[in-house]
Amino acid sequence: MFEETIQPSASWSHVLKRGTALRITDLEGGANLGALFYNFECATERYNMPDTLKSQHIARLTKDFVLYSDMGRILCSITGDSVGWHDPLGGCSKEGRDSFLIELGKWGLGARDLVANINFFSRVDVATDGGMAYYEGNSKPGSSIELRAEMNVLTILNTFAHPLSERKSKPVQVSVFKVAPPAEDDPCRLSRPENGRGFILTERYFA
Repeated sequence: MFEETIQPSASWSHVLKRGTALRITDLEGGANLGALFYNFECATERYNMPDTLKSQHIARLTKDFVLYSDMGRILCSITGDSVGWHDPLGGCSKEGRDSFLIELGKWGLGARDLVANINFFSRVDVATDGGMAYYEGNSKPGSSIELRAEMNVLTILNTFAHPLSERKSKPVQVSVFKVAPPAEDDPCRLSRPENGRGFILTERYFA
């Protein structure tokens, strides 16, 4: 449908419609893409990091996992990923937070609507004592991830560097395209028992 490049240290937003998908590509390698997700019809429903992780027994994001809202519905499914590890734990820098607030303001949202963000293309390892360390070289040039929208999702992105990294910010390319709805044997639906229930709740929302 369209594609464009988000420059380093820049923000971007779009309502990703149900039945479309977003492909994000790390053009140079070493990018970090901060991301927030909201139900466009009711922005008080938004991405919930704890539910996403505990429902799927994970501490990272990759293909065949989903992004849960705080209502138990599925905002997006990860249908493709050439990286293998995306960080849901590390948060954002002050610059990234400010960028999120500017972009949220365009949609009538503000500081009270901020939640824990995802850092696509970045990896953080957590030690047994709880210490967090940024993993260098996680994403190579041309690496990509694909997100299929299961709701009409307000998507807020920025390209500021990961708060634990000393790297400079890098550009990413975003492409939006139409996709078929998830089938009964969709890998994201079947990857975890809870995901099947999440898809049912989401489909009932649009019934």
